[in-house]
Amino acid sequence: MFLRLLFVLLIALNIAVGAWLLLGQDDVHGRSVADPGVPVLQLLSEQPSPAATVARAALPAAASVPVPEAPTPAAAASYSCMSLGPFPTEQALTDARSRLAARSVRTRSRQEQATRSRGWWVYLPATASHAQAVEQARQLGARHITDVVVVSSGEQPNTISLGLFKDPDNARKRRDEVAAAGFHPQITERAERVPEYWLDLVLADGASLDWRKQIAVAGVGSHSTGCF
Repeated sequence: MFLRLLFVLLIALNIAVGAWLLLGQDDVHGRSVADPGVPVLQLLSEQPSPAATVARAALPAAASVPVPEAPTPAAAASYSCMSLGPFPTEQALTDARSRLAARSVRTRSRQEQATRSRGWWVYLPATASHAQAVEQARQLGARHITDVVVVSSGEQPNTISLGLFKDPDNARKRRDEVAAAGFHPQITERAERVPEYWLDLVLADGASLDWRKQIAVAGVGSHSTGCF
C-alpha cells in the first residue's frame, strides 16, 4: 500500500515539473515576464554605448540619396561677323569665298541691286517735235558748238544731248559753254540699277583675318554686319 502511494506521488510530481517546464518558461516561448505595456528593465551592462546610439541615429542621414548637382552650362561661343564687297563680278565673289572659307566659321554669298551713277548728262530740254529738235541742233552748230545728238526715241525724245561726263566739273563747263551761246542747257545725274556681289563671313571671336592678303580685287571694302 505504501509503495503504491509513493508511486502515485512520483507520477504527480513528474506531471507538475513537466507542466512548469512547459508553461512557466516565458523566454523559451517568446513571452514577456512583464505585463503588457510595462517597459522592460535592462541592466546597465545590457544598454548600448552612447557612440553606438549616435551612429545608429546618424545612419538614415548618411544613407540618404544625395541630390545630384546641376551641370554647369558651357559658355556660349562668341562670334564676330563682317561683310566684304562689293565684288565686280560673280566669279570674283566665288574666288574670294573659296580662299576665305577655311579661315571662317561659315560664309555666305549674296547679291543685291544697287543704284550706280553713270555720269552727269548735259542736254537741252525736249522740243515739241522732232523737226524743232533738228533745227535747234543746226543752230548749235552755227555757233560752233559740236558733239550734239538729237534724241529721237526712249524716255526723252526730241532732246538735244550735249554730252555725258564722269566728272561733274566737266559737265558744268560744258553747260556754261552752251549757255554762253544763248541756249538754256540743264544737268542731271544719270543712274542705273546694277547687281552688287557681297561675301559675309562668321569669325570666331578674337580670330584675326587679314583678308586683303587673300584677295586682291580693286574697290572691295569691309564692314561689320549681323551674324547669321
